[in-house]
Amino acid sequence: MLTPPPSVPVLAHAGAFSPSPARSRPLSSILDWHLWVDEVPRPGFLNMAIDSALLTLAQGDGVGFLRLYRWSPACISFGRHEPAARRYDRARIAALGIDTVRRPTGGRAVWHEAELTYAVAAPVDALGDLRQSCDRIHALLCDALALLGISADRAPPPSQPAGPGAGPCFAHAAGGEVLVGGRKVAGSAQLRTALALLQHGSLLLGTGQHRLAHVMSAGPATAPEEGAPPLGRAVTFADAAEAVAHAARRWRGGWKVVQRGEFILELAAAYADPFRSPAWTWYR
Repeated sequence: MLTPPPSVPVLAHAGAFSPSPARSRPLSSILDWHLWVDEVPRPGFLNMAIDSALLTLAQGDGVGFLRLYRWSPACISFGRHEPAARRYDRARIAALGIDTVRRPTGGRAVWHEAELTYAVAAPVDALGDLRQSCDRIHALLCDALALLGISADRAPPPSQPAGPGAGPCFAHAAGGEVLVGGRKVAGSAQLRTALALLQHGSLLLGTGQHRLAHVMSAGPATAPEEGAPPLGRAVTFADAAEAVAHAARRWRGGWKVVQRGEFILELAAAYADPFRSPAWTWYR
C-alpha cells in the first residue's frame, strides 16, 4: 500500500460508529466554542488546510470550533483512505479543469459546489465518544433544518456498510446520517487523534453530485437523482448557516464569533502545500 507524503500530518482516522479511543482528559463542563461563518469561498486545498489548523488549535488549546464555509472553484474532495487513483479518471478530471483535494478525514468523494460545508474541531471529550459525537452533530443538522421548516430523518444502519471504494459519498447513506424525503442530504466523516476530533460534512443546498459519475474510471456509478432541490426548496448559504449556528448554541459552553479568522489563516499556511500537492491527492 502506498503511504501519504511525510509532509502531510498523519492522524488516526475513525469511521462512524467504530470504537472510540481511550479518553485522555476529563469531560469539561465549560468549553469555549468559536463560530466562524466563513463568507469567503475558498479553494479546496485551503479549506482543508484551515480545518487542519482548527484541529491543531483544538488539540493544543482545548477549545472548540464550528466553521461554516463554501468552495471556489467547485471541487471534488476524496476521503483520506479512498482509492481515488483507481476509481476516478485523473486525466479526464484534469482535461475538464476540475479542482481536486484529499481530505484529512475519511469517507468517499463529494462534489463541492451548491452546499454548506461544516467543520467541527474540538477536544475528543467535548461531544462524547465517537458514536455520541457523530449523533450530536447529525442531530444539530436536523435541528437546523427544522428551524428552516424542513423535516429531516436519520438513516437506519445499512445491511452492509459501504467500503471506501463503493462510489461517491451521496450515493449511499450510513447509519445516522441526515435524510430529507428519503434522500441523503448531509454526508459526514470524522477523524480522531488522542486529544481532538475533526468532523467534516456537507449539507446539500443544490444539485451537482451526478457530475462525479462522469469522471469515474469504470463509467457511471449510482448517483442521487438530480432535478428538485435536495432540501425540497431553495435554501441559501446564508440562511442555512444562520440556522446551523443557532442550533449549535444549544451545545454547552460559551460561544465567541470569529470575524475574519486572520490568526487561523496564518496557521493554515503551514498546512497548505501538502493539500495542494497531487502526490497527496492521488497517493492511492
